[in-house]
Amino acid sequence: MVDIISGDAEALAVAARLGERFAAGASQRDAQRILPADELDELSASGLLGITVPKEHGGAEVSNRTLGAVFRLLAAGDSSIGQIPQNHFFFLGVLAHNGTPAQLDFFYREALAGKRFGNALAEAGAKNAHAFETKLIKLPTSDFRISGTKNYTTGALFAHWIPVFAVDEDGRINAAFVPAGAEGLTVLDDWDGIGQRTTASGTVLLEDVLVPAERVVPHHRTFEKAEIFGAFGQYLHAAIDVGIADAALRDGGTAVRELSRPWWEANVERTAEEPLVVQLFGELALRVRAAGALLGEAGDALDAARRALDAGAADADELAAEASVAVAAVRAQADEAAVSVSSEIFSLIGARSARTGRNLDRHWRNARTHTLHDPRRWKVQHLGNHALNGIRPPRNGIV
Repeated sequence: MVDIISGDAEALAVAARLGERFAAGASQRDAQRILPADELDELSASGLLGITVPKEHGGAEVSNRTLGAVFRLLAAGDSSIGQIPQNHFFFLGVLAHNGTPAQLDFFYREALAGKRFGNALAEAGAKNAHAFETKLIKLPTSDFRISGTKNYTTGALFAHWIPVFAVDEDGRINAAFVPAGAEGLTVLDDWDGIGQRTTASGTVLLEDVLVPAERVVPHHRTFEKAEIFGAFGQYLHAAIDVGIADAALRDGGTAVRELSRPWWEANVERTAEEPLVVQLFGELALRVRAAGALLGEAGDALDAARRALDAGAADADELAAEASVAVAAVRAQADEAAVSVSSEIFSLIGARSARTGRNLDRHWRNARTHTLHDPRRWKVQHLGNHALNGIRPPRNGIV
């Protein structure tokens, strides 16, 4: 039985509850690489996977600000679980932009039923990180076949549907929705990253997989006009990073209070009373608060741009560009907060923090792994170009 979430407030309450539940076993799952199959079934049953479905299709149609907060809460509980549905909502966005009415009706019902969408995007051996060489071969029947190898396929191992990016005969990107278990489809659990260990971000093999025409969406059309699709995907990644920073600050603070011994020169009973520790912990908390504030600002900017684009407003292009800039800002800040907080917390605790019992290093490993998704330097580059030269970020799906 899958719950149907009615609105933003309920979505946030459910995410907070699940985040707390997932936090309880996160360290053990990371240490022993226990894949979160049961937890993902609980996520499906909660109704959270359908919260962006439009109201006319029976969904809650929550705001982007709320969706970012949901991801932050889930990632603070277990960042691997927080990352797994990122592509689920990414591909619901693909459908929203260019799906036919029949496709929207079918896949929205799937999402409301708790079905999970994975991904098969990135390709091993492609000329760069965003090149797609897997071909969508058209058949005389109007259906298609796909062959290729995809890596970093977060969510695919747990998915009911695996959307595949493939290029047609004109080199244009399409999204082909392939059901789990399709003939010729193989999902390998060969992810060996130092962090985000239970995302199972392994490999998908496609060997002459048949895809009916009604399961193919022309994603390339998204970038023919002003859009916030790229910013939306990046926004969810930023929310995951803020959640990782939250978790590092939370667990680090607990360790300072419970595990650490004060430095003798401070002349205090507890490390949490040592003035220099309090000061440095405040600096770390400030970084997390700044990232969280920018996350909310970016969510509001995305919502404003979406309303303008839907209404065909005169300032829609400008608001879409501002949304991309706002997302670039939170991506850069969340990257820095997650990596630095998860690392520097060790210096406040001392040598005991390096022992494996509390597994505190998982937060740094998770932050370092997830923030490699896109280079921070290019987020700052787009920020600088916009602020200094008035140049809007490009429409390339990743800004």
